[in-house]
Amino acid sequence: MTLIALLHGPNLNLLGQREPHIYGTATIDDYVAAATTAAAAVGLELEAFQTNHEGALVDAIHAARVRAAAIIINPGAFTHYAWSLHDALAAFSGPVIEVHISNPNAREAWRHTSVVSPVATGTIAGLGVHGYELAVQAIARRLDVATRA
Repeated sequence: MTLIALLHGPNLNLLGQREPHIYGTATIDDYVAAATTAAAAVGLELEAFQTNHEGALVDAIHAARVRAAAIIINPGAFTHYAWSLHDALAAFSGPVIEVHISNPNAREAWRHTSVVSPVATGTIAGLGVHGYELAVQAIARRLDVATRA
């Protein structure tokens, strides 16, 4: 089966508890379950990883280079300044979908810049759990598995 690496950055382990007026009440497990279900529906496998440490996320991206056909990444706050993620993702040859639960462009000005977007195949923002499902569908189309599943 074709593998998608689903990567989460800092504080996303607090989903469901942290700022529910912005991020809702769904937990990280809810997001992973939705993405896993969407992946299985098109014949893809999903492997999830979350960390609060930039270097660990870079290591996960490097590991995905040999294990995964695609990456879905919610870099959290690393979105705005972690050039190491930019560089690691630039070295990944498959599709990369950047996903955000809220819409960073509708929030504080410092959230409007993404260092990940320039190396992402696409970005989905502001759609909560549905954004993760759409990211899986986008990956399936890019990998042309939707017609084979």
